[in-house]
Amino acid sequence: MNAPNDIAHTLDWKGEGASRTPYAAYTSEELYQRELERLFYGKHWCYIGLEAEVPAPGDFQRTEVGERSVIMTRTEDNEVVVFENACAHRGMQFCRERAGKAKDFHCPYHQWNYDLKGNLIGVPFRRGVRQAGKINGGMPPEFDPSQHSLRRLRVSTRGGAVFASFDQDVESFEDFLGPKILHYYDRLFHGPKLTLLGYTRQRVPSNWKLMVENIKDPYHAGLLHTWFVNFGLWRADNPAQLVTDAHHRHGAMISIRSGGGGGEVTHNVTSFKERMTLHDDRFLDVVHEPWWGDPTVVMLTLMPSVIIQQQVNALSTRRIRPVSPGVFDYVWTHFGFETDDEEMTRRRLRQANLFGPAGFVSADDGEVIECVQQNFDHIPEGNVYNELGGRGVDDHTDHMVSETLVRGMYEYWRKVMEA
Repeated sequence: MNAPNDIAHTLDWKGEGASRTPYAAYTSEELYQRELERLFYGKHWCYIGLEAEVPAPGDFQRTEVGERSVIMTRTEDNEVVVFENACAHRGMQFCRERAGKAKDFHCPYHQWNYDLKGNLIGVPFRRGVRQAGKINGGMPPEFDPSQHSLRRLRVSTRGGAVFASFDQDVESFEDFLGPKILHYYDRLFHGPKLTLLGYTRQRVPSNWKLMVENIKDPYHAGLLHTWFVNFGLWRADNPAQLVTDAHHRHGAMISIRSGGGGGEVTHNVTSFKERMTLHDDRFLDVVHEPWWGDPTVVMLTLMPSVIIQQQVNALSTRRIRPVSPGVFDYVWTHFGFETDDEEMTRRRLRQANLFGPAGFVSADDGEVIECVQQNFDHIPEGNVYNELGGRGVDDHTDHMVSETLVRGMYEYWRKVMEA
């Protein structure tokens, strides 16, 4: 139980709900460390990457879960495994490359050697060194290499995406998502093998939760982003749904593109530029894909570590890696399907230019939440106001003029954090 002076216990939410998040939730080092333990290192599945990033045995990617360095690799028997990048001897981060191919892993400090599954297979001078006719040193007789493997995480792969958890008793990935969110996950990861198209990386000087809630917030998209409101990709008068799981930790924002142009929802909206046109209309060369159904946009937020995006033909995951209470790294992985022809691949790459730190959507979400964080860091007391559409949480909303998914996220956060 939390002590009475625990900051989580003393946060002022201006009531029992989750519609008035205190500024301290975004700035406190104590709360940040608890988030790492309970959300990233606890009973949650965290996004690691795509199977397409390790297509052949020996391929590996170094990444992070929270602040902890982990390695995803494919073994000789084609299994994708994830283990912590910490030597069992002295805790050295033995893998320094971001990606590569290896037959095994050596720690440079004392040359302990691990196979692709993380098993310890070599220890220098394990049986000592012969000098002057006798054996000096060596490990104790009872030393058992099988008891000194790398720490392996529990892994779940589904549809070509890889998730892992430090908790070996975590619920199944399918139960973690719940049936409603799993439906939209499987809609995207629906069978064809994934192909890796590239990465975009940025470091955002903001609390990591601000980006998660930003992608649970349909309110801003048709007001902030010029491209969305002008060309109808995402705006308040589009047909839309907001869906959450039973725990309210994950969310799906679903919409159908409209024709754009002026209307009631653009009146006095400064981001709407009536005379804005494209020099190259290939950026809106949208081709309806059979697996879409009606939606042209589905944005999934899977707490705590990833946003999965289908925005017309552009597909990407956005991995969130916390660095400190006021900084996180944001890694976009752009992908397609092996069934794509060259024209579709080019289309996906062109449309990927809409998003990210140099995207056309304008303004970038990272810039906005940086400005928000700057105020949180300097204003000692205050509360965010998330009451568009009410104060409670709706499991399903058939429009986008609501902050229900943000309220659900903090309802769940309060339970996990005992706030």
